[in-house]
Amino acid sequence: MPATRARLLVMNAALGPLDYRVPEGMLIQHGSVVVAPLGPRQVTGIIWEEEKLPTSPVPESKLRPLLAIVDVPPIRAELRRLIEWTADYYIAPLASVARMVISSGGALRGPATMIEYRLSGGMPERMTPQRERAIAALEGEQATIRELSGLAGVSEAVLRGLVNQGVLEPVEVDIDRPYTGARHDYDEPELSEQQTEVSARLVEAVAAEKFAPILLDGVTGSGKTETYFEAVAQALKGDRQVLVLLPEIALTEAFLSRFEARFGAAPITWHSSLKSTERRRAWRAIASGEAQVVVGARSALFLPYANLGLIVVDEAHEISFKQEDGVRYNARDVAVMRGHFESIPVVLASATPALESLHMADSGTYEKLVLPARYGGAQLPDIQLVNLNDEQPGRGSWIAPPLRRALEDRLERGEQSLLFLNRRGYAPLTLCRNCGFRFQCPNCSAWLVEHRLSKRLACHHCGHETAPPEKCPECGEPDCLVACGPGVERIADEVAEILPDARVALVTSDTLNSPERAAEFVAMAEAKAIDVIVGTQLVTKGFHFPELTLVGVIDADLGLEGGDLRAAERTYQQVAQVAGRAGRGAKPGEVLIQTRHPEAPVIAALEAGDRDAFYEAETDARRHAGAPPFGRWAAIIVSSEDDAEARMAANRIGDTRPRLDDVMILGPAPAPLSLLRNRYRYRLLLNARRSAQLQQVIRDWLSRVDHPPGVRVGVDIDPYSFV
Repeated sequence: MPATRARLLVMNAALGPLDYRVPEGMLIQHGSVVVAPLGPRQVTGIIWEEEKLPTSPVPESKLRPLLAIVDVPPIRAELRRLIEWTADYYIAPLASVARMVISSGGALRGPATMIEYRLSGGMPERMTPQRERAIAALEGEQATIRELSGLAGVSEAVLRGLVNQGVLEPVEVDIDRPYTGARHDYDEPELSEQQTEVSARLVEAVAAEKFAPILLDGVTGSGKTETYFEAVAQALKGDRQVLVLLPEIALTEAFLSRFEARFGAAPITWHSSLKSTERRRAWRAIASGEAQVVVGARSALFLPYANLGLIVVDEAHEISFKQEDGVRYNARDVAVMRGHFESIPVVLASATPALESLHMADSGTYEKLVLPARYGGAQLPDIQLVNLNDEQPGRGSWIAPPLRRALEDRLERGEQSLLFLNRRGYAPLTLCRNCGFRFQCPNCSAWLVEHRLSKRLACHHCGHETAPPEKCPECGEPDCLVACGPGVERIADEVAEILPDARVALVTSDTLNSPERAAEFVAMAEAKAIDVIVGTQLVTKGFHFPELTLVGVIDADLGLEGGDLRAAERTYQQVAQVAGRAGRGAKPGEVLIQTRHPEAPVIAALEAGDRDAFYEAETDARRHAGAPPFGRWAAIIVSSEDDAEARMAANRIGDTRPRLDDVMILGPAPAPLSLLRNRYRYRLLLNARRSAQLQQVIRDWLSRVDHPPGVRVGVDIDPYSFV
């Protein structure tokens, strides 16, 4: 018998579930995406099981009818259970999580076409240099006017002129046109004995179609990607979909090239830089099952896959998998839960796994597969410390003499070098040498970072920017501003002074802010058109340059500052990953790590190349502190545009704290970043035993406290950021 009423999860966290009448003849099912009236508006929602979404019942006579069913496949039960789990675990509104599933409004509309343009073969009546450049650049291209403008490097007005003269002709395109299919047997690789053994187990796990969390622990350069590609091939052979999560958009292009070489077609990509039409096309292909392999950022985890057979989380240790606003979820952990609900294997691949993942493997919860050696006989690099207490750089310099000599040596030999400093811009602080005035963000309690290349002072927290003034705004003195400390731009300038003939590439999220720019950088590095790469943490991941034989870490101590409870682990991971860029080809690699604290356990472990000893010491420290994976953390963040209001609200929460033996509550205290985007912030930190019902404790606690409208209270389960 058809349903006569339906419970709807609408995409507004403030509303809660709503009941509607199902019109006669409308056939709905759980997961159907529908349009419903709400006052004078229309809203989109998902039909949900009533027992999973309880609310006060509404009399039949007051029910309004649903308006329409959206022409997309219903959201499957497995994904609905993941939405529920994520909302429950991270103490987030169910609607906020569901909104990540319905993440493309355009995808909910029916079939659509758009107009693209291509060269017709004709010539304009009058040729100009810009028109000539455009015609040469657009040979074989077809895209929108805006996209062609970017490809040709000319204005849209120039291209519209070519349209008017018939040089560019319009083509009607189906937005939802099919993607080129990948082939599992397109170019099967030769694997090493170790890779063959590991890939056989991954293939077996995919074929079994059962939940299997697997930690793929392989040293840098061991060929983890080629190994798990065999599992991808098995999924393709069985007509199952695959999701590969990458931590950075900049890695996407290099990965796509490797994927296309192996499978004969590029995978579908999903990230924040996609145009709305690209998001629509990808979303609908994923929901219909046409999309075979999706490569994306963390948000790709919540897409409505029709027939998912494998999830791979590459560089699974990366902290960028943790969402820091909105729904504060960790994509690595949610990926494992999606694998659980879908009954499929999940592969966490890393050369420096998170301590929590290693603990899960040691306890037998995860299966651990190991690739202990580099592919093709390449050797791990030789690692040496440069003690900055003994080998001091010159005044105003940051590169110590041993690293300077190594850079000169590599340039003479025609080999590539990489310098790593995890600090964007030219300098982290600018001050007046006359009066001591420091440039601070007006919206945040943070210094403005000088970006000399783009001639701006910028806040890396809220995005505020201003031009560097000619005079000090405090004392009015001209030519008195001093840059304090180094950023990567300053290091690049120093390299240019040391090696005036070297070709230097600056690699940060400012310079590689699109897949196209990342691809251009990779092509230049592979073509040996770059001698020295200077970069932030972006260069620690995934890049493979056979001629890169020297890595220099400018400041290995930087990550140990600031009170981050995972600082030692994060420092080890970053430095070990960037060290792994050296010597990946036939030539041996060398890594020089500059430090003022060579005695620090993490630095000593890096020098010795003894990962297991570091993790063992870090595990003991975590066990003693009751920190993850032996205990659990959660943060409560209270904020308001009024400092007194935020402080009072935080104190009110603190005063009503529960007194529990298995949960320790610290604070409230001003957050380290006490002003962020014009909001004053206070934090409470909870440290709980594994046995504690942490989420329920927090929900019960916060439900008893009311706040003024201007106060926001956020909860961060398993926090990674403590600012």
